[in-house]
Amino acid sequence: MSSHTSAPRLSPLTSALLTPILRAPKTAYSYNPKEQGDVIDADELYAAGEQLSLVSSFQARNSARFTVVGSADLLSNKWFDAKVQVKGGDKAKTWNREFAKRVAGWTFHEIGVLRVNGIQHYLKDATGGERLLVLLDDVEEKEQYSTFLGDLESRGFKISYETPKSESLKLFHLGERTFDHVLLFPSKIKSLGPNLTPNILVQFVNAEGNILLTTSSASTIPSTVANLLAEFDISLPLERTGLVVDHFNYDTISAAEKHDVLVLPAPAAVRPDVKSYFRPETEPINEVIAFPSGVGHTLGASALLTPILRAPKTAYSYNPKEQGDVIDTDELYAAGEQLSLVSSFQARNSARFTVVGSADLLSNKWFDAKVQVKGGDKAKTWNREFAKRVAGWTFHEIGVLRVNGIQHYLKESPEDLNPSIYRINSTVSYSVSLSEYSWDSWGPFFVPEEDELQVEFSMLSAYHRRNLKPVHSDLKAATYETTFDLPDQHGVYNFLTNYKRPFLSNVYEKNTVTVRHMAHDEFTRSYAITGAWTPLGGIVITVLGFLSFSAVWMYSAPAKQVGAKKTQ
Repeated sequence: MSSHTSAPRLSPLTSALLTPILRAPKTAYSYNPKEQGDVIDADELYAAGEQLSLVSSFQARNSARFTVVGSADLLSNKWFDAKVQVKGGDKAKTWNREFAKRVAGWTFHEIGVLRVNGIQHYLKDATGGERLLVLLDDVEEKEQYSTFLGDLESRGFKISYETPKSESLKLFHLGERTFDHVLLFPSKIKSLGPNLTPNILVQFVNAEGNILLTTSSASTIPSTVANLLAEFDISLPLERTGLVVDHFNYDTISAAEKHDVLVLPAPAAVRPDVKSYFRPETEPINEVIAFPSGVGHTLGASALLTPILRAPKTAYSYNPKEQGDVIDTDELYAAGEQLSLVSSFQARNSARFTVVGSADLLSNKWFDAKVQVKGGDKAKTWNREFAKRVAGWTFHEIGVLRVNGIQHYLKESPEDLNPSIYRINSTVSYSVSLSEYSWDSWGPFFVPEEDELQVEFSMLSAYHRRNLKPVHSDLKAATYETTFDLPDQHGVYNFLTNYKRPFLSNVYEKNTVTVRHMAHDEFTRSYAITGAWTPLGGIVITVLGFLSFSAVWMYSAPAKQVGAKKTQ
């Protein structure tokens, strides 16, 4: 209820920032009783109906608020608990008091204030997507890998089967990926065609697509594949073919003569500070992997390359067609741990590229086969679980990190989160919350014991580099935190968390803040500095001496002059 109301109209020029709180009803109008009198010409009306706003709000882009209440009496005591009655209605108590409270509360930032507690950075789909393209020379060949492909389908992948020469095959449409992942089985054709050139496949990885590529010693590797591997600093024999053999670690059941089916233990972690995703979690570890008729490759010095499965020290790679039964060691392509049998490449955008040197490793035949090394017992292969983990890592089902939120604040005022400006020498705390995706759910990410998660506080170079320590964890996330003093140099700084490890998606989070110098009223007062007491004491003594001298001089009578001559 309001009386003597002056109602403004809202300007259309700033309508995006203006919002009416209380509009006039359709039957209301505004006029000047002094000039228009009792007879009102509709053409002379200022505004009418919902054109009139009785209470309006304006929120600036910096969130400052401005509110116009058309009737000051609306806020008066008289109308807070008054009884009103419309024509033909019952008496009712006004809601003016509560309405005034809410209008003032909104204007003075007591309500309607949002705070960003943290920002989450994660993949739109934790697995990187579900669209999987499988490339085979003949689609009927998929029956050899039906168990492996069936496992992928059971995990939610939508598989499309194509041949490399298919004219309808396109990895991009209107600049967007048509598939999220590509699984490339060995091909006998010399080139994969214009739709699968090395350049297009590299673009696919740059667009955050993932590729799982397999090779086989049964045929020469296409030049397209060899050139693609060279783009990732992975080398093949010059003949683009070869066979890895081992006369000590071979399957005596299926490869008693050729020794080309290697029996290998599940791979250990490449470093103590790196999580191992391709090894059983429980001890003792007796699982073995059959690597049949595979092609070995060597890795360059790129920091983005990591071997998953290396050849044993007694293995070597040779070309049986050219080198025959008698092998010259000088003609060997590579031997021992120089040879990588399964390798991974993770780009800086966290896209993944994996090379499996033996396509048969993924076939039904070797998923549950029995193998036996010389002098050992028969054992069931671990190929199915190993293939699941290799594909799962490549297609972002494991090893994916998410930043749930980053917080930094002054230690003495933790309620003020993520301020944009600090003062030199202040004590600040920095924390980051991390989660890890594993197959179908998010859980807390725990840094390996031998590793450290760090934060840098840097301008041009790092002023601080501190280890983040775990302070809290739950079923979904783990929080790491550290506290340190800011440098005594003002400027623009960055909180930087740069965590890049093999088999884990990259974490790169940078938050920019300003560090100001001390204001004039923030320095320690001179009287509190003991070294300043001497000059301060000198000043006080000088002032007191001057005042004492002045008092003595002013209130002392002048001395009489003896023998002075009197003049008239």
